[in-house]
Amino acid sequence: MRIFDPHIHMTSRTTDDYERMAAAGVRAVVEPAFWLGQPRTSAATFVDYFDSLIGWEPFRAGQFGVRHHATVALNPKEANDPRCHPVLDLLPRYLDKDGVVAVGEIGYDSMTPAEDAAFAGQLALAVAHDLPALVHTPHRDKARGVERSLAVVAESGIEPGRVLVDHLNEVTVKLVRDTGCWLGFSIYPDTKMTPPRMVELLRTYGTERMLVNSAADWGRSDPLLTRATGEAMLLAGFTDDDVDRVLWRNPAEFYGQSGRLDLSDLDAPAATFAGNSILRGGE
Repeated sequence: MRIFDPHIHMTSRTTDDYERMAAAGVRAVVEPAFWLGQPRTSAATFVDYFDSLIGWEPFRAGQFGVRHHATVALNPKEANDPRCHPVLDLLPRYLDKDGVVAVGEIGYDSMTPAEDAAFAGQLALAVAHDLPALVHTPHRDKARGVERSLAVVAESGIEPGRVLVDHLNEVTVKLVRDTGCWLGFSIYPDTKMTPPRMVELLRTYGTERMLVNSAADWGRSDPLLTRATGEAMLLAGFTDDDVDRVLWRNPAEFYGQSGRLDLSDLDAPAATFAGNSILRGGE
């Protein structure tokens, strides 16, 4: 089973996670920019953060045979903090980088006017830079948030097939299914989706344009739940080809629209990055 996790925050994970993921069949990941869990003090902190997403983290992933790409954006949570707004002027610099395969995460957290402006502005950047867009849907009042997100996407002029609407569930999948957008589902230990629930959605709606991710971050999450979902699909009677489509070919097709997705084998990864390695206490 080969796995491409299209939404996982590896900056928050350990090297043990990379080892376990590689052993489970995870060969590629996309890491979207998101908030740190506490307020940032200035937009300048995004520079180091974005630099790590396209520099150090791909190097770290490569040591375990995992191909790492990123998406960059001002995320919805931080769109409400005026101290972060100047990052919008920095984004074009990063949206031209080879390792950046989409604009994201963008969308809504609390559906405020500030989030409206950031969402629309970054969809315009996606169009201008010919990149796909990864849309975060809110954890609260999700159905209304999805409806509002789809309206903003329609107004932006971006092609629906270049938009991935993420964190969907049984209530919201129907809203997105016939729009032409791609559908993302986050599998979590306690919240969002579970492997059995995901299997039922795949039975109902099929495998076309359906993506499964772990969205693992600094909270309670599990980077191996993509594997668990694939195994649940097989037990439910889905074929190996069905699993490969959901866990590999669909995310590869969506992010491949960027023209920057590199899924080649990682032969002889670099030993150090900026003079540093992942080793401690010797070689």
